[in-house]
Amino acid sequence: MANYGMAFDYKLCINCHACEVACKEENGIDLGAKNHRLWIQEEGDVEGDFWNLERDKISFMQRQCQECQDAPCLKACPNGAIYIDENGIVRLHKEKCDLTLACMKACPYDARYIDEKNHVTDKCIFCADTRLSRGEITTACQITCPAKLRYFGDLDDEESEISKVLKARKHFTLKPELGTKPKLFYLE
Repeated sequence: MANYGMAFDYKLCINCHACEVACKEENGIDLGAKNHRLWIQEEGDVEGDFWNLERDKISFMQRQCQECQDAPCLKACPNGAIYIDENGIVRLHKEKCDLTLACMKACPYDARYIDEKNHVTDKCIFCADTRLSRGEITTACQITCPAKLRYFGDLDDEESEISKVLKARKHFTLKPELGTKPKLFYLE
C-alpha cells in the first residue's frame, strides 16, 4: 500500500479556483459551498489601483485536510467513525457518524465540514473514493491546476514525484508545534 501526501508550490497559485471546481465536481459537492474539501485563502492586502496592482503583497494558500498522521479528529470521535486507511488517508465510516461534531472542534486546521446531503462530517480524502479507487494516481485538484503547483504521491516511494520534490526543496507544514504530523507540505 501507499502513504499518500501532497505538496504545494503555493507561491505559484494564480487564484483561478480550478482546483476547487475540479474537487467539487469530482466529489459531488455544490459549487457554491465554501470551505468544503479544499479552498484557496487569500493572505495579505492588494495595494494600488486597477492598472497598477502590487500583487507581490498578496499570496494564496491552498487549504484542505492536512492528512495528519496523528489526527486530532480521529482521537476526538466518540463513535470510532474516523480511521486511517491502508494508504495513510484519514477516512470516515459514514454509517457511524452521528454529527456530534467533536471531530470538527478537534481539527486545528478547520478542514472538516458538515455534508448536508449525507448528514456526516466530511473533508478531503485525496480522491480516494473516486480517482484512487479507479487506480489513478493523481487527484482532481492536481491534474486540473493550470499552474501545476500540486505534487501528489506515495511519500514512502523514494522515486515518486513528491518524494523527489520534498528532498530537493525547502518546505514547511502548518502548525507543526501541534505535533499532528501533517502530510501536506508547502514548498518555499
